[in-house]
Amino acid sequence: MEGDCLSCMKYLMFIFNFFIFLGGSFLLGVGVWVLVDPMGFREIVAANPLLFTGVYVILAMGSMLFLLGFLGCCGAIRENKCLLLFFFMLILFIFLAELAAAILAFLFREHLTREYFTRELKRHYQGQNNTDVFTSTWNAIMTSFDCCGVSGPEDFEESLFRLLSPTKMVPEACCQRNGYRGDMEQCMSGTVAFRHNKGCYSAMVDYFETYIYTAGALAIVVLTIELFAMVFAMCLFRGIQ
Repeated sequence: MEGDCLSCMKYLMFIFNFFIFLGGSFLLGVGVWVLVDPMGFREIVAANPLLFTGVYVILAMGSMLFLLGFLGCCGAIRENKCLLLFFFMLILFIFLAELAAAILAFLFREHLTREYFTRELKRHYQGQNNTDVFTSTWNAIMTSFDCCGVSGPEDFEESLFRLLSPTKMVPEACCQRNGYRGDMEQCMSGTVAFRHNKGCYSAMVDYFETYIYTAGALAIVVLTIELFAMVFAMCLFRGIQ
């Protein structure tokens, strides 16, 4: 009876990790496909820094899932205690990292206020300086969400940006993309009609509000799967003679 249970657990773990392996392979394939530049697709993604960063996130996730699936499949089907132990340690590391991230997010949630982001924007945003990570990230956010500042264009008053560019009321990232340079100049000089007037804080909250419950449910499912994967791996490890 014990042998049948061990055999069943072995094949269940193999099937489970085979799907993880396939998922990791798919994500790796998509990431490599974009970076290899098929039919100019890379230029489309590179035009948006957030999307381009997402490609590397996909590659990292794909690599991790690929390795996990491979270790789980080989460890289960070959009943290799070393591979199963390595699989368990890797899953445990990921689980603890996710748990730590959740705890840190809870502890530092007060730093994610509108006032905090406004203060940081005034202190550090420089305009069109693409070598500064803070500035380029904000440019990407404002371009992607068609927004301006944290609460609105008035956030750039008495800011580092105005100190560096005293003739400009708002940065170029706040302007509507209609292709006319004259309209862009009017926008930066303060013409309301050619700029985005909605704040990025509201725009991002509206955007992510739709997905927050899905993300929370998905996080619980992922953590549960990881727990079961660790239990299966350890039971199989202990059952192998």
